[in-house]
Amino acid sequence: MNTPSLSITPPNTPATESRLFFIDWLRILAFGLLVPYHVGMYYVSWGWHVKSPAATETLEPLMLMSSPWRLGLLFFVGGVALAQAWGREQALRPGQPSGLLRQRSARLLLPLVFGMLLIVPPQSYFEVVQKLAYPGSYLEFMRQYLQGFDGFCFAEEGRRKCLSLPTWNHLWFLPYLWVYGWIGITLLRRAPAWLAGLGQRLAGLGPWGLLLGLALPLMLARQLAGAFPSTHNLTWDWYNHAQYLSLFLMGMVASQAGRAFWQRLSALRWPALVGAALAWALLMVYFEAYAKATPPEGLRALMRCVWGLLQWWATAAACGFAFRHLDVDSAWRRRLSAAVFCVYILHQTVIVLLTQALAPLHLAPLPEGLLLIAATWALCALAYGVVRAWLPAPLALLLGVDRPKTPAVQVGRSAATISGPVPHTTTAELGPEAR
Repeated sequence: MNTPSLSITPPNTPATESRLFFIDWLRILAFGLLVPYHVGMYYVSWGWHVKSPAATETLEPLMLMSSPWRLGLLFFVGGVALAQAWGREQALRPGQPSGLLRQRSARLLLPLVFGMLLIVPPQSYFEVVQKLAYPGSYLEFMRQYLQGFDGFCFAEEGRRKCLSLPTWNHLWFLPYLWVYGWIGITLLRRAPAWLAGLGQRLAGLGPWGLLLGLALPLMLARQLAGAFPSTHNLTWDWYNHAQYLSLFLMGMVASQAGRAFWQRLSALRWPALVGAALAWALLMVYFEAYAKATPPEGLRALMRCVWGLLQWWATAAACGFAFRHLDVDSAWRRRLSAAVFCVYILHQTVIVLLTQALAPLHLAPLPEGLLLIAATWALCALAYGVVRAWLPAPLALLLGVDRPKTPAVQVGRSAATISGPVPHTTTAELGPEAR
């Protein structure tokens, strides 16, 4: 593994010419959707761990404004950040073995195991309490959880569902990001010239290539949605792999393309935004028209292409606007970048616990939802502050709080090691697959 190809990225290549601060801001803003989106999941008809008695379809069109692209944006950002981190590491330590995969493994897999054991179980416990009237205590449930009990089954969205325990629930993104990162690092190590060539081609694309050509992988990936619905089973989730791995690798190539690519994307930010809005509106009309009917196969395939267009156009618009307005550093960027991983790990369990605490008050959905959002942010921020200030470094890492030991280490590291955590997504969030 320790070959001369490790030093293929000199300091003046596009991957290392400057830090792309807007990528950090994009990740922060995408994480900013976490809490309100998952609070929204409590109030819509889609399947989720717990549901409000007032759940309706009213909020779903607004949720679908972001659900097609929200996760994909984070994978795309993760690919950019990984390539940037690799370039910085090779510039600082040319010819030396890379420690990036080891860093990512500790950063992603340790919180995953810890989260599956201690953070995630309350979500499943209250799910079986609400949906199956489970009479046992939390300790009794945990014994079944750790034993891999497979008898928690119920009907949801017209199909039978059984909980697979232990589970990673919203932490599914961590193993996916780790696997994609392993693939990405292998390519950076073994095929640097190929990636550089793709980056040059990407930088030279015109408007049609940027808006339509780059959407093609997502348009094709969406065609798999019916045959391979979202499972978040790492070994059998081919639709999600087709879309998310494509975006991750596209982000890596975009980093190789240099600032010329981002400048071109920024010039197209308004057409991309308008196109995404039109695609969303068309999908809403389609979903409404076939809410209780089966569409013709040709129309279904066409609308899945529209879904893929929405995914890429929204991602391109977000990147274009961020590059234009947010490519700046600040103390807030550093603070928020350090906090988002911890918030990601905790937020969904905090939401579920709060919904159960507030349920006896029988609040109206609007004030209750606003209270859930504010309280979740406050509790997650408090938890982050406590973890950062009081827990020893090894324990803090389990909750996503990493304390760099020296300035040199921090320079060589990047948000690529934490670029991945994203919210749990259900099959319903990916759109009505049968339509």
